[in-house]
Amino acid sequence: MTKDKEKKQVITPKSKDYSKWYLDIIDVAELADNSPVRGCMVIKPNGYAIWENIQKILDAMFKSRGVKNAYFPLFIPKNFFEKEAEHVEGFAKECAVVTHHRLKLNDKKKLIPDGLIDEPFIVRPTSETIIYTMYAKWIQSFRDLPVLINQWANVVRWELRTRPFLRTTEFLWQEGHTAHATKQEADDMTLDMLEVYREFAEDYLAIPVIKGIKSDNEKFAGAVYTACIEAMMQDGKSLQAATSHMLGQNFSKPFNVKFTDQNENEQYAWQTSWGMSTRIIGAIIMVHSDDKGLVLPPKIAPMPIVIVPIWNKNKEKADIIQKVKNIANNITEKTGYSVYIDERDERPGFKFYDWERKGVPLRIEIGQRDIANKKAILVRRDSGEKIEVPLINIDKKIKELLNIIQSDLYNKALKFRNGSTFEVDSYDDMKNIFSKKENGFVYSFWCGDSNCENKIKEETTATIRCIPFSDSKKDGKCIICGKKSSKRAIFGKSY
Repeated sequence: MTKDKEKKQVITPKSKDYSKWYLDIIDVAELADNSPVRGCMVIKPNGYAIWENIQKILDAMFKSRGVKNAYFPLFIPKNFFEKEAEHVEGFAKECAVVTHHRLKLNDKKKLIPDGLIDEPFIVRPTSETIIYTMYAKWIQSFRDLPVLINQWANVVRWELRTRPFLRTTEFLWQEGHTAHATKQEADDMTLDMLEVYREFAEDYLAIPVIKGIKSDNEKFAGAVYTACIEAMMQDGKSLQAATSHMLGQNFSKPFNVKFTDQNENEQYAWQTSWGMSTRIIGAIIMVHSDDKGLVLPPKIAPMPIVIVPIWNKNKEKADIIQKVKNIANNITEKTGYSVYIDERDERPGFKFYDWERKGVPLRIEIGQRDIANKKAILVRRDSGEKIEVPLINIDKKIKELLNIIQSDLYNKALKFRNGSTFEVDSYDDMKNIFSKKENGFVYSFWCGDSNCENKIKEETTATIRCIPFSDSKKDGKCIICGKKSSKRAIFGKSY
């Protein structure tokens, strides 16, 4: 490795510059790179492999609830957005618009637009309008309901300031869209999908989250209400990990999504939409990683186990590689985890360093002497602990360790969140907390008035992250106006 390469791959300590640390982790773990297109990123194989695992797990969870996948157009007629007033107002500033078709060469041999499109197209920022236009064609009777569809797609939202995974002009996501015969069914679906996201975040990503409802100021444009899961990053800031929207009949009426019920009466459908994006990869990075590089929970890691075979002379390589392959096959067969064998002609120290930066949860070091002694060294990425284990029961130890790593990462993140969460009844105390670099979650009573909410946002830059479902305190006074309140909100600074 050249000195220039070494210098490029130095990781800025997160205590010194958290934003730079985050970008350095993405760089050294080879997750993404800047693209020639402003505000867009190239997701490299290491990063995309994480997204593929997210897709695989979530897709199975969706399908277990009867959801099916489909695909809808990238281009949406501009007039579709104008049918729901709140929706168009909420997305107007983020829309990328196609106004011309074809290109031609001018006299200076430069490409210029050849003609205007009769009606401009919006490049998909979200798909409610195009999908519900189709639902209006497909739904005629109560027998056609419910409609439970999800699509995996890319979307475009014009951003002035971008950051890889967290906020880019183009990103990947899934968006579910459902139609139901009753309000109760739609409410149930909204909250059921939120629980899917909570289970996925906590059980697979080892990220503790808080479920709750967004304030009206923060809800999805056009929704009756928005439910969400909120996670805390290591800098104390909040990240919205996923959302589930109860749309009521706000879209079915303008898009004529109607059905004839069992009494032969015409009714408008009740609808929901819900989604999680590649932003969640940014959350994984910021919740678990350290100054040595990326840290991945075993259940989401593309390569949960790497074996680094060690040989002294080239003539020993073929023999030890074959023996290691037998060990790897045995581990996979008995644990179900895939194992990668690093056969590169590099020094063992370089390989250790490389896999540490890429976040592989468990590294196995095996040399000729280890095989002769029927032992191996297991190294945990999260703690750095080295454990010598007999080869005869290495599969049992690996399975045990990976479960411990998954659990320890969750508990570490939960402990950090709990230590950075404050119950506050004084506005001065709230302002004092948000003036510090550590930030955190602040539980405070709020009267529900957007004027009080806006004042906090203007003076502290903190917003209401959610009104949590699980909160034991139900009576208090608004932290701003002092009016009686029956609900506390979680305030926090966010990405």
